[in-house]
Amino acid sequence: MNTPALNDSYGRLVEPTTLRLQRLLPGPIERVWAYLSDGELRRQWLAAGTMDLQPGASFELVWRNDELSDADDPRPEGFGAEHRATCQFIEVAPPRLMRYLWPQVGEVCIELEPQGRGVLLTLTHRRLSGESQVLSVSAGWHVHLLRLQALTEGRTPPSLWRHWKQLRQDYAKQLGVSLPA
Repeated sequence: MNTPALNDSYGRLVEPTTLRLQRLLPGPIERVWAYLSDGELRRQWLAAGTMDLQPGASFELVWRNDELSDADDPRPEGFGAEHRATCQFIEVAPPRLMRYLWPQVGEVCIELEPQGRGVLLTLTHRRLSGESQVLSVSAGWHVHLLRLQALTEGRTPPSLWRHWKQLRQDYAKQLGVSLPA
């Protein structure tokens, strides 16, 4: 499945504090859902952690982005080897929807919709605060979704930090904002 126009597109701000990205992934929908909900599969593209898929349930996401990066791709200054966040589900409807609160970072909604033999993933991140967070989150989701796309297509995922650094610069140009010093 090759959909470069959609899968290579940048996220866009649909409101000043709301980012939206879409990707068309190979199906079936249950397989893509597993990459969202199963901690071991999710760890390969985003963050580890178990989930109780119930509205109101708390869950922890554990990012170890160095594990998602090549050895010659060092983490940016100011980032630790591990980051944890305790999130809470607002809404869960397997295998089509998960919406959760991510403290101090906003609200994330991931929707899956079958499209032929593929699955349209729509990620909407609301309540972003400030240009720095918009840039980091935009680049972060973009590269994490690049990794998810590669995994679902059976390809080797790209190195996270290298792509995140470049995407952050790209988003700064696209959004007309300055990168923090």
